[in-house]
Amino acid sequence: MGDELTMAALRDLAEGAAVLGTGGGGDPYVGRLLVEQQLRAGRSIRIVQVDELPDDALVLPCALMGAPTVFWEKLPGPRGIVSAMRALEAHLGRRAAATMPIECGGFNSMIPLLLGAETGLPVVDADGMGRAFPELQMETFAVLGVPGSPMSIASDHGDTGIIDAVDNRRMEWLARAMTVQMGGSAYICDYPMDAATVRRTAVPNTLTLATRIGATLRVAREEHRDPFEALTEMLTGTIYSHGVVLFRGKVADIDRRTVDGFARGGVRLTAMDDVEDTMEIVFQNEHLVARRNGEPVAIVPDLICTLNSETGAPVTTEALTYGQRLTVYAISTPEIMRSPEALACFGPPGFGLDEPYVPVERLAAGPDGLGELFRRK
Repeated sequence: MGDELTMAALRDLAEGAAVLGTGGGGDPYVGRLLVEQQLRAGRSIRIVQVDELPDDALVLPCALMGAPTVFWEKLPGPRGIVSAMRALEAHLGRRAAATMPIECGGFNSMIPLLLGAETGLPVVDADGMGRAFPELQMETFAVLGVPGSPMSIASDHGDTGIIDAVDNRRMEWLARAMTVQMGGSAYICDYPMDAATVRRTAVPNTLTLATRIGATLRVAREEHRDPFEALTEMLTGTIYSHGVVLFRGKVADIDRRTVDGFARGGVRLTAMDDVEDTMEIVFQNEHLVARRNGEPVAIVPDLICTLNSETGAPVTTEALTYGQRLTVYAISTPEIMRSPEALACFGPPGFGLDEPYVPVERLAAGPDGLGELFRRK
């Protein structure tokens, strides 16, 4: 059942997941090394489609919770996520048939692979965000009526707890407080559901998509092609149908701080040939809104990615530094993430942003990637 993950595919998946992380989700580099270690030890990881599972099979999504900046100083390992899964299994009185990401972006794309290698569970090729978001209620699962709790939470030391919250927002609030007390990062399993519910509520084939994105960037570098043109071509025909370059410039200022378990702040870039032409990006773990000269050109839930201008390699919020040459690249989200209910949960209102949601293909349309807003200026 399923396809066995190879070392080469893992590396492509990790890079593509960093793109889908939209600056957040944690840098998957360390997670990739942990999974590589598992593969070198002879363990296997199977990626499956949800249709391969019986409708009543128990699926336990999993993740690492906390501010991405913490992951640089407090390296994760397999003990915590196995403890979290076993605690939830014991609470439910059932054994899991599979695991899956709650988000396919960044480091959290690697956690289910690590759990799958440690336990032998298959990993479902889908997730609940189609990218990365900073809060647990920001899931397509939640939008479509799946309760996130009971959920389990575990520390690096193996401490575990069960949260059975009255709603998904309370679940996030309680889990965030426990994560802070556990040192700023914790391992979680939440949204326990059967395979039939996964099929109804998840964003499909996101691990495959991340692998294709990573492979596209790698091949473009090998063939000395423009990585952004290659990425735009690849996205056409997928459920992430629109990719566009929003800005090219260098980092002029960065404000980044860890507050209440989140990496919050913003980055300002200036164009290489015109310091008056600027782009500002606001982030809460992930990039939320990009404004060029004060006008929004992309906003959540569409993906705002900061990529190395030469190679297309993704640069996360915790890795942003003064003087970096970056290309800001936006990707449209699938339709399942654009319903009124979804936008109320993880669109601009979910982050207290004043701007309304306008799809990136309308805000930044046009063959030059600069957008109608700027051709009119």
